[in-house]
Amino acid sequence: MVDARVLVELGAATLGESGARRMHPRVKPAWKGARVAAPAYPVRCSPGDNLGIHVAVTRAPAGSVLVADMGGTRDFGYWGEVLTTGAEARGIVGLVIDGCVRDGDALARHGFPVFSTGLALTGATKEQPGSVARPVTVGDVAVEPGDWVVGDVDGVVVIPGAALDDVLAAGRARAEKEQALFAALRDGATTVEQFGLDTRLIDGA
Repeated sequence: MVDARVLVELGAATLGESGARRMHPRVKPAWKGARVAAPAYPVRCSPGDNLGIHVAVTRAPAGSVLVADMGGTRDFGYWGEVLTTGAEARGIVGLVIDGCVRDGDALARHGFPVFSTGLALTGATKEQPGSVARPVTVGDVAVEPGDWVVGDVDGVVVIPGAALDDVLAAGRARAEKEQALFAALRDGATTVEQFGLDTRLIDGA
């Protein structure tokens, strides 16, 4: 069983260099300090509509994070405090959405991790087709049930379920290597030396 805290501690940047799939940087924290690591529950909505999200809140297992494909139309407030309150009551631990949300201050007060493309005032309709628990593409990355999502200040990554152990091992190895690098730098080494960089490419060096 994966300990989500380990993935949070490693962070999106390290995992993204260790085999996880990196979402486009347009998907970013909706409030400062948001962090999440949990199994993905995919949802797809029609552009400008969030019916699929409302259904996903009733179907997603406790402990999961909703990962929402909004059909490429991003400038609607697809999620806010009402859906946050309902999601929290059902044990959902976060949202990653390729679209905007609203009620930003309320999301921060709730401490509910949301990663979105921004904030928007216009509300969505609730009457168009969608899907839940089916593969989606969010932040230009394919996401399937059973994948894991990790998000923090650096962005969001997706770890395919079948690759979780390998990515975790690679992430731990990279973190250990970086700690050794930090120690060397504190002792006076330079990044040029440590990375074997070719200074001849820089005029005046």
